[in-house]
Amino acid sequence: MKAIVYYKYGSPNVLKFNEVQKPAPRDNQLLIKIHATSINRSDWEGLTGKPLYARFGGLIKPRDKILGSDIAGIIEAVGKDIRQFKPGDEVFGLMLNYRGGFAEYVCKSEKGLALKPASLAFEEAAAIPQAAFIALQGIREKGKVQPGQKVLINGGGGGTGTFAIQIAKLAGAEVTGVDNTEKLELMKSIGADHVIDYTREDFTKNGKHYDLILDVIAHRSVFAYKRALKPNGSYFLAGGSVATMFQVLLLGSWIGKTTGRKIRVLMVETDAKDLVTMTELILSGKVKLVIDKHYSLSKTAEALRYLGEGHAKGKVVVTVEHNKPN
Repeated sequence: MKAIVYYKYGSPNVLKFNEVQKPAPRDNQLLIKIHATSINRSDWEGLTGKPLYARFGGLIKPRDKILGSDIAGIIEAVGKDIRQFKPGDEVFGLMLNYRGGFAEYVCKSEKGLALKPASLAFEEAAAIPQAAFIALQGIREKGKVQPGQKVLINGGGGGTGTFAIQIAKLAGAEVTGVDNTEKLELMKSIGADHVIDYTREDFTKNGKHYDLILDVIAHRSVFAYKRALKPNGSYFLAGGSVATMFQVLLLGSWIGKTTGRKIRVLMVETDAKDLVTMTELILSGKVKLVIDKHYSLSKTAEALRYLGEGHAKGKVVVTVEHNKPN
């Protein structure tokens, strides 16, 4: 099968479009013929090896040679212990180790996988999983946003951010989206009440305060985030620098006890119910699925470069065209 592989950390230039061995499912796995995948910030981190946590399982060089976490395709074979799915089922979901999706085939367990509605294209389904898990859990399940609250999404113009803005608006919140200049109009178009261009303004220094901050690109001091929270407000880190993550882990509990402001890392659970929930919201028209660009599998390096340079508005999708020149 064809796959995008890499043998060292670096820029998109280290990626190769090669022939590799087709995987075979274990007893607790399914073999999925991938029709589409999508690009996430975690793929960029896995490619570059930065932040340092992206090198988990491969400090010097990547142990898993194929990136890609969001997939959509058709089940070709199942192991003997599989109960929820059967060959021929159209499915979509998340690779639990965030690896393996940039290929024609992949093996995975049933966890984090759901049936794809017939009315949803493979490319649309592939754009949902990782972003849906983070947005729904950060805003609804753990953020517990209530009507009238002030919510800020840092990274509001990306895949997770565009979902999070809309989920917060559905909850009745007043929403502020933060991203670069290119993405301000997009955030307004999907419902953000206010937008901040981070290249011109630091939201932790403008004197405004929020009930909830969901941060997918954290890099500031934990005390800066505390300053931007209301009393009893909550901050969730869903991605960012190692330094900020360590500060949140080490000092978040102490800040909560001494100030009432809750600062923590968002621990994402991969329950397929979130995939079903987000799909229902999209199909009902309550949430808009924002797809910026489409690439073929052989052009995955270009897709990653586009995201890594900060241009992606919503999701970037990769189509896997079997038995066709890429």
